[in-house]
Amino acid sequence: MAKKSTKIFDRALFAKLMQFVSVYRGVFYFVMFAAILLSVFSTLTPYLLMITVDDYITPKDYAGMQLFVGLMLVTLLLEVSFQFLFVFYANWLGQNVIMKLRTTLFEKIIGFKMSYFDTSAVGRLVTRAVNDIETIASIFSQGLFMIIADLLKMLLVIGVMLFVDWRLSLIVFSILPVILYATRVFQKSMKKAFEEVRLQVANLNTFVQERISGMKIVQLFHREQSEYKSFVAINEKHKKAWLKTVWFNSIFFPVAEISSSITIGLLVWYGGLNVATGGDVSLGTIFLFIQMSQMLFRPLRQIADKFNTLQMGMVAAERVFSILETEKEIEDEGTLERTSIEGAISFEKVHFSYITEEEVLHGISFSIKAGETVAIVGATGAGKSTLINLLSRFYEINSGHITIDGTSIRDYSLKNLRRHVGVVLQDVFLFADSIFKNITLQNTSITEEEVAAAAKEIGVHEFIKSLPGGYHYNVKERGVMLSSGQRQLIAFLRAYMAKPSILVLDEATASIDSHSEELIQKATQKITHDKTSLIIAHRLATIKNADRIIVMDKGNVVEVGTHKELLKIDNGFYAQLHKVQFLEKKEAV
Repeated sequence: MAKKSTKIFDRALFAKLMQFVSVYRGVFYFVMFAAILLSVFSTLTPYLLMITVDDYITPKDYAGMQLFVGLMLVTLLLEVSFQFLFVFYANWLGQNVIMKLRTTLFEKIIGFKMSYFDTSAVGRLVTRAVNDIETIASIFSQGLFMIIADLLKMLLVIGVMLFVDWRLSLIVFSILPVILYATRVFQKSMKKAFEEVRLQVANLNTFVQERISGMKIVQLFHREQSEYKSFVAINEKHKKAWLKTVWFNSIFFPVAEISSSITIGLLVWYGGLNVATGGDVSLGTIFLFIQMSQMLFRPLRQIADKFNTLQMGMVAAERVFSILETEKEIEDEGTLERTSIEGAISFEKVHFSYITEEEVLHGISFSIKAGETVAIVGATGAGKSTLINLLSRFYEINSGHITIDGTSIRDYSLKNLRRHVGVVLQDVFLFADSIFKNITLQNTSITEEEVAAAAKEIGVHEFIKSLPGGYHYNVKERGVMLSSGQRQLIAFLRAYMAKPSILVLDEATASIDSHSEELIQKATQKITHDKTSLIIAHRLATIKNADRIIVMDKGNVVEVGTHKELLKIDNGFYAQLHKVQFLEKKEAV
């Protein structure tokens, strides 16, 4: 995790962000060039006005006045043109940078180990990938370049003022420290305030995402009022965080406005007195300094405001880079690419723990022959599903070896390994899309005709065609428009279309009706034909015909054999499980 920055402007963090700008270096330099020209044009206009007043309006030289009015008009048109180009390309650059940054972040997230998601709230990750990255765009569109343009303008204004009249310049500069000090304090305060805002936004997103996802539980257990009160409390913290930024703005901007008004009053008083007493301060000079004092103070106020935007963007960037710099990726150093495998699996003294020093598997060993159907049974928490997580390398083992066809699974490329292992889980996840796209998962090489043919082979075609729209029926988020049994059938077809050499059915018939179970049994026979198959199940009736059954208890393999062999073991684990389920079934009848 990246170290949290305590600086107002973190150069190291900004350097990381600039790496994403390098592709658009030409546009970046053009925007900088436009910022310089804008500073020149905006400063040139009041200077031309001073010359016009002193040299042409006061002496009543209207011909010369028209010439300088024309020059001011040309300057104004150039300023407007470059203002347009500056704003457009600054925003263009910002959007292109965050597009690249967002895709980089998403690529990073989808490469994380499952252990990262076990400890990271989904709402926070969504906030980083959407809200925070959108905020980073404002660094370029409203923050960095605007601040640079304003600073250049201020430097030119100071130079022109000193060149024209140092006495009036001192009047303006005497008020400047007050603005600079107020701006500095404001920046520090807003840095802390915006960090709190981003934290509360992430908390709010996480809370809402989790409660909406678990709305059924909220309503089943009558937790509506309790969750509402919790939301009110979180929302209150969110409001207070934002109000703190409003409070600092409410103090700073009146101070800046009063300072500006005092400066104008002093300029008019001193300059007017000088003119009235026949001094060397001209009327045009007074006009120039009034305009330029505003041009000096207004950017200061705007810089403070834009610094808010820059700070929010930098805080967001810090959060995004903390994910980008997280070392939680699955190591994919394997180079082996096989177009086909036999499917022989071997676990050799495998130790594993999800949490350090809380071991889940205690040196288990077993082998599965290619094409063999093996069932794994055991009580909840025995470690059955953990085997699947390890076989697919969602997690890394602590010690031992897992091999496929005698080769360590770490020697296969991750993509190649998972292409050969098909998994059907009890909790089937379907995307909010059509059945066809949930089966193919955007694989454009698979046609609808091929999917329909495969569905007919495993006996689920009629079920799909009975739905409105058939294969184009939208199952909505997480497949809520289908029953659990129907979702399982879709998952079977998805696994079948992937044509894996090793098939894993993890509690695939644990919570479905008898009709769906019958369809799934037929589908199972079809898709497991000539494949190495692992069937994890609580319901022993579904695995009686397995070639072998591996019985697990508390992270250990305790029995191995066929259904009949295991029943013969007196007081055996499998015999006890079978006895309990047989009695439950008898009582239910």
